[in-house]
Amino acid sequence: MREHKKESFPGYMTRAVEIFSRQAPGQHILDLPAGSGKLTKALRAQGHIVTPADINGHAEDFVYADMTCRLPFNDETFDGVVCLEGVEHVLNPFLLIGELLRVSKIGGKVIVSTPNIMNMYSRLQFLFTGTFYQFHPAQLHDYEPHEAVDRFHISPMSYHRLRYLGDYFGAQVAEVHADKAKKAWLAPVYAGLNLLGKPWARALFFNRNYEKYRHRNEQIYGHINSRALLTGRSLVLVYEKVKATTPITINTPGTSHTANKAA
Repeated sequence: MREHKKESFPGYMTRAVEIFSRQAPGQHILDLPAGSGKLTKALRAQGHIVTPADINGHAEDFVYADMTCRLPFNDETFDGVVCLEGVEHVLNPFLLIGELLRVSKIGGKVIVSTPNIMNMYSRLQFLFTGTFYQFHPAQLHDYEPHEAVDRFHISPMSYHRLRYLGDYFGAQVAEVHADKAKKAWLAPVYAGLNLLGKPWARALFFNRNYEKYRHRNEQIYGHINSRALLTGRSLVLVYEKVKATTPITINTPGTSHTANKAA
């Protein structure tokens, strides 16, 4: 973790704390990756039972859990799961999202945050540079495949992809939040560009050929045009698990992983 961030409590953590403050004390919550334990401490202060997990062994009660592999927990163990700024660091986000939902109970909340590549600033960056906000390749180090290291931001995750994976693994998007706005002083530019693109966007989402999906498409359109998603620096997406999951096998060269599919 960068030195200037070790003592900070960023907005995406604040959102997670606010969401679980609505729940009765005593919820069993998985915090992965737990980092230095700041979120774990805040959730415990609310009266929740928190299992911190990471590969760093920060404290004695930390469980060793590698986000690139099957998690060391049984199915439907936790009332809630939090994965903040983690999914973009792994080669296989598909596996990770499946695991986060596997270990959550039906009805449980799974909170995932990731740099928001769909905010207006990121769209402008992509237009002019071909790179997403927080995902330009010049900042990456070259590592060998066998090295067990944090490869940093290698998997940009859009709202659309997160939503699809959640649905695949038996969850629905319950809420969409963000932390502070990125380059808020550009708000007039953002508003103008969004207004300019609305006719095109509505033509895509509300084409009569997709009428049977209208309710779903209305929700997607509302989320991606919300202030949170248009301006937020990090996307904070809340899943609610609605179905059990069953294992599926993913084979990659030299490895075999198990993920889960909605039953």
